[in-house]
Amino acid sequence: MISCLSLSSYSFCEKIALKKYRRCVKRGCIKRPQVVSGAKKDGFGLRVFVLSDLHTDYPENMAWVRSLSTKRHEKDVLLVAGDVAEMYDNFILTMSLLKERFEYVFFVPGNHDLWCRWETEDFDSLEKLNKLLDACKQLGVETNPAVIDGLGIIPLFSWYHESFDREDDIVGVRIPSLDMACKDFHACKWPGNLSNRDTSLALYFDLMNEKNQNTVKQIQSTCSQIITFSHFVPRQELCPEKRMLFYPKLPKIIGSDWLEDRIRSIHGVESSSFACHVFGHTHFCWDAVVDGIRYVQAPLAYPRERKRRMNGGTLSMSQMSDATTNRSFVRDSDRAMASCAWFCCNRSKSDSSLRVWNGLARTELLKARSHNEHILEAGDV
Repeated sequence: MISCLSLSSYSFCEKIALKKYRRCVKRGCIKRPQVVSGAKKDGFGLRVFVLSDLHTDYPENMAWVRSLSTKRHEKDVLLVAGDVAEMYDNFILTMSLLKERFEYVFFVPGNHDLWCRWETEDFDSLEKLNKLLDACKQLGVETNPAVIDGLGIIPLFSWYHESFDREDDIVGVRIPSLDMACKDFHACKWPGNLSNRDTSLALYFDLMNEKNQNTVKQIQSTCSQIITFSHFVPRQELCPEKRMLFYPKLPKIIGSDWLEDRIRSIHGVESSSFACHVFGHTHFCWDAVVDGIRYVQAPLAYPRERKRRMNGGTLSMSQMSDATTNRSFVRDSDRAMASCAWFCCNRSKSDSSLRVWNGLARTELLKARSHNEHILEAGDV
């Protein structure tokens, strides 16, 4: 049985907490890839797709998963960055469908996966987490680091803490409290020594990654390309400013400083030319290079969000190239992929570069409309 770490490990947590985190917000270091025309997807080897926030409790989203080809991706890898489903039965069905379609499926849990509101069994969120991880093991879904065809893939457990938010609060307007707006405070059930109101959960989930440290070191020493992924946000720059948000307190419930520390310990402080981290949670399509690491979010999101923020239909093909890292990133016109923000990192044995196929035009540039019309409703995060 796969289980969570015992809280007796908190001596290590306390040492981390005593080290004051002083990272500044450096908006000037964010880069976006140049977009040029005329790319075709041929001659590629391993393909790694990434997707987050499936929310298949919505019938429309479950139908989207069912619609994926059972043949086209049978040799591909899929990284699922959390929030698969609130209901356990829907989680099992979704992951089973994905495993039938992809040769390798990796998963990290999101907050919705640990909600306990409608479950028939009486368990808390940690017990549900153990149950989900056990189910993944039985289904053949990976939740630990692994190497696939020379590519290192490292799932990272995480949770948010309010002190992650360093931006000045919006004043002069009435904003609902976190208790009122965030359903996690009521839908998750934690043991008495864990709480959303402090750093205990963020520290607890970060410590879950310690058991994989030997494997991570092996991957670092043998793999020139590594993709890490988490559900929560590692840097505040990866969320729009508060004045652009429907709920200005959103940054208090999205990310973790320990997560960013963990990512930098894997990719390096200055990173490498192929460093990539995938995340989810905020439902913003995102693609940016910050301090040398490419950060990508590719959410399926809620049906109402797709209706508001997507045009649908097929997309023309184009290629994005990053001259500083000699990487190229491509978006595909495939109709199924056009249904959501959905990436594919292609790695050829004869070509060490990474190529990213994307089914959503807004991903390479977060448009002002996405900022101003963010419709993530209070309580949906």
